[in-house]
Amino acid sequence: LQLKKLYLLLEDENHQPHLTVTGLLLLTRRPADFLSSAYVQCVAYGSSERNAEHQLDAQDCDGPVDEQIQQAFNFVKRNMRIEAVKRPGRIDIPQYDLGAVYEAVVNAVAHRDYAMHGARIRVHLFGDRLEISTPGGLPNSLTVESMDANSISRNETLVNLLSRYYPADPSTRRQNMIERRGEGVPTINGASERLSLRRPRYEQIDHTELKLTIYAASRERNGLLAHFAEDEDSTDD
Repeated sequence: LQLKKLYLLLEDENHQPHLTVTGLLLLTRRPADFLSSAYVQCVAYGSSERNAEHQLDAQDCDGPVDEQIQQAFNFVKRNMRIEAVKRPGRIDIPQYDLGAVYEAVVNAVAHRDYAMHGARIRVHLFGDRLEISTPGGLPNSLTVESMDANSISRNETLVNLLSRYYPADPSTRRQNMIERRGEGVPTINGASERLSLRRPRYEQIDHTELKLTIYAASRERNGLLAHFAEDEDSTDD
């Protein structure tokens, strides 16, 4: 009865119970056994190009979708570089803001079009950027230009359950996997731009895929040293 109330289980015309798509995504050990493309492909390259010869790490995240989110996030976390600058104390410069990465992975899994077969979520790390490609065009009248100001859910039941019952990774300093305040895209853009000094780029590709590019911070191009310099100047004054 509880599964029916949560829209995880429905009965067919013969009164036989069946898992809904959301039920398959959350309750089965491997959703891809039922929805062939319901997994996240992660690949890390040692260069700025998609070249198998430069592949450093790869993982298919294919458990329940909450585990897919955690596995994909951990993949980025372990493969991104963290540079250090002594100025005069040590300053660690991560390539990516982990809160922004987590938000981007959650959005990809929660809002993708699960009716598109043969199209999986791809999380690809390169030497200078992170690309997250999500199957499906933007829902309803949403556009790349309006994403910063509007929030529309494609999979409302899935989003609702992830926001109510699934805790976020502790490192993100948030309570639930999804926080329904419409701040996802602004968080990704703001946190990433503060770190790398470059605004992430969203691209709608042939109305079948949404690609997000988050640019990597480096010793030469980052906002942390600028903030440190500002703190030094205010101290001297």
